Amino acid sequence: MVKVVLGALVRDGRVLLAHRRPDKRAYPDVWDLPGGVVEDGESELGALTRELDEELGVQIATDSASHLCRLTAGPAEEPALLSAWLVRDWQGTPANVAPEEHVDIGWFGLDELPPPVHPPVRTALMNAIRNHSG
Repeated sequence: MVKVVLGALVRDGRVLLAHRRPDKRAYPDVWDLPGGVVEDGESELGALTRELDEELGVQIATDSASHLCRLTAGPAEEPALLSAWLVRDWQGTPANVAPEEHVDIGWFGLDELPPPVHPPVRTALMNAIRNHSG
């Protein structure tokens, strides 16, 4: 089974989402957390660090990352194990440095989040942001 990591960069009660290209095979033309496939021999945090550097040009502080949830998603014939992480600290300014993956990135408050691709991830993310705000 393919393993995928997703990273929720959170600052001031807002989360960074990436708008997936309309020609992507999996989940085209939707706002989702950035991330990607865990390569052989990589840990989830290692893959998350690499993916967020490749896609957003940021270097996450792994000690600021906390696990949100894990779920199986995708079609039954090609399921993927998704692991979502909350990231509170990083170096660099997030930018769309992977235009082959995303057409845009943007910051969203809890009341502005677009429809969820994976409802359990959204629920875990919203609870984590609410519990750590203020």
